[in-house]
Amino acid sequence: MSQRIVLQSVIAAGAIVFFSFYNLSGCFNRAPSSGLTTTKMQIGDKQFILEIADTAAKRNTGLMRRDSLPDDHGMIFVFPEEDTYSFWMKNTRIPLDIVFIDSGGTIRSIQQMKPYDLNAVSPGAAIKYAVELNLGAATRAGAKTGQKVIIPDAAKGSKE
Repeated sequence: MSQRIVLQSVIAAGAIVFFSFYNLSGCFNRAPSSGLTTTKMQIGDKQFILEIADTAAKRNTGLMRRDSLPDDHGMIFVFPEEDTYSFWMKNTRIPLDIVFIDSGGTIRSIQQMKPYDLNAVSPGAAIKYAVELNLGAATRAGAKTGQKVIIPDAAKGSKE
């Protein structure tokens, strides 16, 4: 009987180790809380890990209902074409910076957004991308209007 208990314990321990590594493997290219694909992007002098919102459903959800965002994380919204898109903070609990970027990679505007604010925030110019970061992160990174950024290949195309 004791050999059977030992064998069951070994199997259980092996399963725990396997599933721990299995779950960790998904963290390298997916955001843990959203399941969205991530990419790295340099903004100013700092590199951020950005979740990619490249469909209407993903863009509509954005960072809603989250209680926090790691300091070096954010979300890049990828639109099918360049236009003047507006953002609001419906159901968004985290104060954010939003960096509006045109199709050529030029930062067109950087603005701040307050939690739950339903007033529209727009760049005042046509954009193809918008990056949301924790409030103050764009300033701390040295990002400025007119600066060029390199859009990561993973974020270049909308899935629509």
